[in-house]
Amino acid sequence: VILVVGLVLGVVSWCLQSSCTSSQVWKVRSQVESLTSSQWQFEGLWMSCAATSLGSLQCSRFKTVLGLPAHLQACRALMILSMLVSLASIIVSVLGLKCIKIGRTSEPTKDQIALSGGIMFILSGVFTLTAVSWYAARVINDFYDPLYGGVRFELGTGLYLGWAASCLAVLGGSMLCCSCRKTSLFSYNYSTTSRGHSIYRAAPASDSGSTKAYV
Repeated sequence: VILVVGLVLGVVSWCLQSSCTSSQVWKVRSQVESLTSSQWQFEGLWMSCAATSLGSLQCSRFKTVLGLPAHLQACRALMILSMLVSLASIIVSVLGLKCIKIGRTSEPTKDQIALSGGIMFILSGVFTLTAVSWYAARVINDFYDPLYGGVRFELGTGLYLGWAASCLAVLGGSMLCCSCRKTSLFSYNYSTTSRGHSIYRAAPASDSGSTKAYV
């Protein structure tokens, strides 16, 4: 049961990672500096958008890659890498389920496969957590920096999606690792107890020792 729950959490985390990566609301322009409250400006990893209260929305992609800030390029790479690792971990974890039969795979091999999937889930969560935390730190630093002359932004919903995805990925991976450890520990205890219940029977006495010779 723990193995299935961990896999479900991993799948949900991958969906949240996909939504976070494609989200354009990683940071929102602060309303403190806005001239009117009917206009909003927000940015993501791939484009910058502006919206009005009338419903008009205009988005423009970042035209250059080399001209982008270093932290934005790193966040892009980390999020794409986390999605790929998470997708691979889902496939590996499914192959590690007890109900999936692949040839003559033994139970210890299944446990090792599921353990590998759990470790990959945790690694994917760490990648996502690093990306969103790094991006959020830059936004907060620019907001409170008195010498910063650009537009001040605040944290957007895309960052919260990333934090939620990282927590679910780490939790699901930990459950997969714990379930494999519990299964291996149970099998070890069962083997030791089964070996301990050994029945020893005394050998029957030989007739040669009990017979007596009379002269």
